[in-house]
Amino acid sequence: MLGIKYSPALYYILKRIVNFIVLSFLVCTINFILPRCMPGSPLSGVLARMSMEGASVTGGRAIVEKYMKEFGLDKDLFTQYICYLRQLLTGNLGISIMEFPDTVASLIAEALPWTIGLLATSTIISWIIGNLLGALVGFSKKRKINSVLIIVSLILNRIPYYLLGIILVYIFAYVFAILPSSGRYDITITPGLNWSFIMNVISHSILPALSIILVSVGSWLISMRSLTISILGEDYLLYAEAKGLKKKRIFMRYLFRNTLLPQLTSLSMSLGSIASGSLLVEQVYDYPGMGSLLFDAFEYRDYNVMHGIFLLTTIGVLGAVTLIDLLYPLIDPRIRYGGR
Repeated sequence: MLGIKYSPALYYILKRIVNFIVLSFLVCTINFILPRCMPGSPLSGVLARMSMEGASVTGGRAIVEKYMKEFGLDKDLFTQYICYLRQLLTGNLGISIMEFPDTVASLIAEALPWTIGLLATSTIISWIIGNLLGALVGFSKKRKINSVLIIVSLILNRIPYYLLGIILVYIFAYVFAILPSSGRYDITITPGLNWSFIMNVISHSILPALSIILVSVGSWLISMRSLTISILGEDYLLYAEAKGLKKKRIFMRYLFRNTLLPQLTSLSMSLGSIASGSLLVEQVYDYPGMGSLLFDAFEYRDYNVMHGIFLLTTIGVLGAVTLIDLLYPLIDPRIRYGGR
């Protein structure tokens, strides 16, 4: 009626965008509610620190009352919620309670690059290795080697990150003493874009990255093996074999490519959640990234920092899934906009 022609592709894209907006709003609401369900006041930690530093009870209470007004915690929950949404719409994540007067955005900006460097690199490496090994295990007929890889993968997949981290620290930092046990770089070295600093950062990240890779490779291998076995009897694979194509070509062109699509979705979700996915690993290695920041925020009931990290994580996952949904029709020719 308005002269706008119906387009399946446009409808597909708009539907995903609307879903993203609605889910983002729900996430923001839950993000506001959950931290306030935790026991304890966000300023109880501030008062405790003041008393430990020798501040008087009367003076401490006066400062706490000032903080309550500064952070809007003296208002009712609905008013706090409206103020919270207004801040989000303007891109303001607020001021940190535990690191006053630093802003939440500055704390996240300082911690996020270290977590991205550690988690993103480890996740992508484990994804590549795990998927290649999983596809080979599912496709290959070498039963002894496959059995060994499956058993090792099952064992690694069941070991928690922090337990494997402690084992690696004991072996490589104390028994052989070839790698540092904690921190992101030596306190004696000056940060900068030079070779010595870069190598020092890499040496500190090897153990936490290795603990993530070893556990994650097992998970990717098992899931990829299951996907590979599920399509081994498909007609297009049987036809490719009947044509006399080489096994390497069948593996790369027909099998591996088609089993990779579900794994891309899992990878996007893993990358979207890296902001908070390193909590235990960073605690074991005393690696000051987003995980350590989130742990401190929990300890001090810092609502604003928790809001910022949770929001970044959930929006990252939603954004990654939405992006993959939009790219699927381009990646897989079997998928078409509008269901055709």
